[in-house]
Amino acid sequence: MRRIYTSIDIGSSSIKVLVGEMIKNRLIVLATSYVRTKGVKKGLIIDANEVMSSIKEAIDIVEGKLGVKIRKVIASVPLYNMKYIETDGYATIDNEDNKVTGNDITRALQACVYNKVSEGEEIVTIVPMEFVLDNKSGIKDPKGMVGKKLGVRAINITTSKKNLYAIISILESLGLQVVDTNIGVVGEYFEYKNKEMDKSSGAIISIGSDLTNVATFDKGVIKSAESIPLGGSNIDKDISYIKKISKEDALKLKESFAIADRHYAHGSETVEVFDNYKKEIKLNQLEISEIVMSRIVEILKIAKKQASLLTNKENSYIIITGGMSEMPGMTSVIGDVFGKEARVGNIETMGIRDNSYASLSGMIKFFHEKLNLRGKEYTMFDEDDEEDLVSSRKGVLNITEDSILGKVFGYFFDK
Repeated sequence: MRRIYTSIDIGSSSIKVLVGEMIKNRLIVLATSYVRTKGVKKGLIIDANEVMSSIKEAIDIVEGKLGVKIRKVIASVPLYNMKYIETDGYATIDNEDNKVTGNDITRALQACVYNKVSEGEEIVTIVPMEFVLDNKSGIKDPKGMVGKKLGVRAINITTSKKNLYAIISILESLGLQVVDTNIGVVGEYFEYKNKEMDKSSGAIISIGSDLTNVATFDKGVIKSAESIPLGGSNIDKDISYIKKISKEDALKLKESFAIADRHYAHGSETVEVFDNYKKEIKLNQLEISEIVMSRIVEILKIAKKQASLLTNKENSYIIITGGMSEMPGMTSVIGDVFGKEARVGNIETMGIRDNSYASLSGMIKFFHEKLNLRGKEYTMFDEDDEEDLVSSRKGVLNITEDSILGKVFGYFFDK
């Protein structure tokens, strides 16, 4: 069975979709799409029709690239009203040889949820902290071990039913079955994590359009997260207001002209735009970068304070991610605000190099790890779709069996 999954992120400024295949615990990205959207404000859906139109466009783009129908997705849920509750549960091992199976793990995790979710709340995901088999604790994966009682400590991540069902109902109305939900910062952790991060405490700071999400982790498990009502759109508004130009032009200047650290900008680099009075004006890179840097520093300082409030432990790492983290000069500004412990996220997943996709790739990795823990195999595509997928990908890339790419794809798809 091929382990091919689709994830979707419904953000305030864009809808993103990613389709990837897990091969030997590595994610290979097969297709992505990015569509500007309206109808979402600060992560919450305010115009369902606008959002549905954008989702359909994003799905259509991916389907066109792959030549197959997308029917199932992993969906990202906004942090609004999210709760992080430490809980526990256990299951009795009742098979003949007392060996722990994936079903035993599933039953123990289900016990973490049963009668432990408040009315009006719904589970987004469960993050295991450790398993305990009889008197032995600190177990990450107990499958195959022998014992009589399996316990688990976990974090239940919950949100209001209203917020969760709003996303699920829109996706289902478009013929998309939601097979799993998660939050973006957990996905981002799973994209960037390494062995050192899994043994220490730290923070993920994700700068979005309307919001900046700050989450703290301890030994690979999310502890808490909050949203700051500031993001990239505030920079657009700053440029638009100060220079009296449209927000559309301000966005373009931010994305393709400005430098995050004004010390690397050049006053001699200029661009011409029309202001709100239809008059053509000349703007230089330095003056635009000064506006941008001022707001970025403010966002980072507030995020730094929020990260300190969320935990009483010293952060061994701070990773800055989100689309804004890709801006030239960002590393320098981050160093000035946070010091040496902070860095810009570095995606190593084959097929993407943009931090704005980190949550999507990470949600797939989390989902795959969850399936492995439970001893389950699953794919979002049937065999006919998989055959169509191989042929369509070869057609798009003009791959022959004797070419280097042909051998690479042959390895990926035949193993």
